[in-house]
Amino acid sequence: MSRLKRAGQGDSLAGFRTEKTEPTIPSALLKAARKSGQLDLSGRGLTEVPQDVYHLNIDTPEEAHQNVSFGVSDRWWEQTDLTKLLLSSNRLTQLSDDIRLLPALTTLDLHDNQLSSLPSALGELQELQQLRLSHNQLTSLPVEVCTLKNLCSITLQQNQLESLPDELGHLESLTQLDLSHNHLKGLPSSLGCLIRLQKLNLSHNNLSCLPATLAQLTNVKLLDCSNNQLTDIPANLSDMLALEQFYLRHNKLCLLPKVLAPALKELYVGNNHIEQLETAQLASLTAISLLELRDNKIKILPEQITSLSTLTRLDLTNNDITTLPASLSLLPNLKVLLLEGNPLRGIRRDLLTKGTNELLKYLRGRIKEDPERADEGQTAMTLPSQARVNVHNINTLKSLVYSEKQAADIPDELFDAAADQSITTVNFSKNQLTSIPPRLVDLLPSLSDINLGFNRLTCCSPDISKFLQLMNIDLRNNQLRDLPSEMKNLTKLRSIILNYNRFKSFPEVLYQIVSLETVLLGNNQVDEVDPHRLMKLVHMSTLDLSNNDLLNIPPEMGLCASLRCLSLNGNPFRTPRAAIVAKGTDAVLEYLRSRISTA
Repeated sequence: MSRLKRAGQGDSLAGFRTEKTEPTIPSALLKAARKSGQLDLSGRGLTEVPQDVYHLNIDTPEEAHQNVSFGVSDRWWEQTDLTKLLLSSNRLTQLSDDIRLLPALTTLDLHDNQLSSLPSALGELQELQQLRLSHNQLTSLPVEVCTLKNLCSITLQQNQLESLPDELGHLESLTQLDLSHNHLKGLPSSLGCLIRLQKLNLSHNNLSCLPATLAQLTNVKLLDCSNNQLTDIPANLSDMLALEQFYLRHNKLCLLPKVLAPALKELYVGNNHIEQLETAQLASLTAISLLELRDNKIKILPEQITSLSTLTRLDLTNNDITTLPASLSLLPNLKVLLLEGNPLRGIRRDLLTKGTNELLKYLRGRIKEDPERADEGQTAMTLPSQARVNVHNINTLKSLVYSEKQAADIPDELFDAAADQSITTVNFSKNQLTSIPPRLVDLLPSLSDINLGFNRLTCCSPDISKFLQLMNIDLRNNQLRDLPSEMKNLTKLRSIILNYNRFKSFPEVLYQIVSLETVLLGNNQVDEVDPHRLMKLVHMSTLDLSNNDLLNIPPEMGLCASLRCLSLNGNPFRTPRAAIVAKGTDAVLEYLRSRISTA
């Protein structure tokens, strides 16, 4: 008998070993999930979802069968329905139909798995608001998913989708849709029914055309169609009244698209086949602030470019432009003009490296003097210090200008004239200033733009941190080696120009100014940059590190997702090679990311 008992025990253990092949979840984790309604199983190497998860709110928990007394916090019968289930970064190859047993789910995260299909039972999760499916192997989307009326966000990037169901337009609550990095050749016309959509990413697919129904997406602010096969853009996209950012890089466009969208501020059409800019297309860009035309085949820049009065940044890098119209200098808001890689004639190479201001000044010198300037004396007054105060600029433009005087200080008369005028812009460039004028604090409440370029500043006073409305500061061509830590208080600062100074490292405080969009640090001695801290500057789109002492470009810099323009030429690093750098920002970032995957 004893032998039989032992044999029975042996079989019983073997049975237990077989059952252990199903993944188990610590009971404490399940217990906490019943209380909080949230369960995080990310990064646990799961190949399937344990049944305990699906039955979390159905089966009576183990502690209910134990003869113990329950405290207030241990009342299992007062459990909360599971609303958030995180299963990302596992090895799931399929999802069971039992997912229907969790009908209260509002968030389901399945990104970074190995799913090749989805169960139709997903359609029963009618409370679902967020569905994350990126970085899987999905080739199709079940129609049942399109019945989720409360779904606000669905991420499908980095899959293998070749088509989308026509019923996609039924997802009437969607505000964000990411379909990038798939194999889509076309889009369903029902996409135009997603009228609450605000962000739509279609980049890195095989689209040769866009459905005209996209024009119905009147709430979309960002539309990314980069890296496709587009040869034309539907004219009626002008009806996208909220569109502010439109990305069309790396397509097959031969003409600048005519987009009359009234709110369009940024248009990116780099790396296409555009050979000429037509008047009608330029005239349609009534609110444009940033126009990227780099890496095309443009030969002539027409005079009509001056109609873009709101333009602040124009990127013409790597085209076939030989001459520039002098009228380009009349664009009132142009701050950045990029022309590298063009066969320009009549403009000295060294002039191009001195920056936008110098180039525009040169172009203005080629314009015949306006006879109306003879009347300028009627709007200016001469003070005892010989300072010329332009009353019109102060009263109307709210601008205080004292530039190109080679002065060691700024006369008090200027600040007196600007008293109580809510000055927003100051230009004290091209003087001999060795420190920030003390009376600049008189303009503290309203000042948003400061230009102190081309002076002799050796340090930047901590007082600069008091200008809480400051959005742009130009400190190029000085002798600065560092910036005060107090500048972290400048929470509205968007642009800082530090070209041609003496910085040996990336200014520490800049890592802490999250609002920054543009950092120009070219022609210094910077030998290192921290990509992990750089990634926290989530708004930074332009970073100029050209002509520094960088021996190494960290691969992690490729993860700076917000970067649209990264300048690295003129540094002594060996990788990425010059040929890759010459291809532009996208190529450089892609190369850097590839280095991470092979590390």
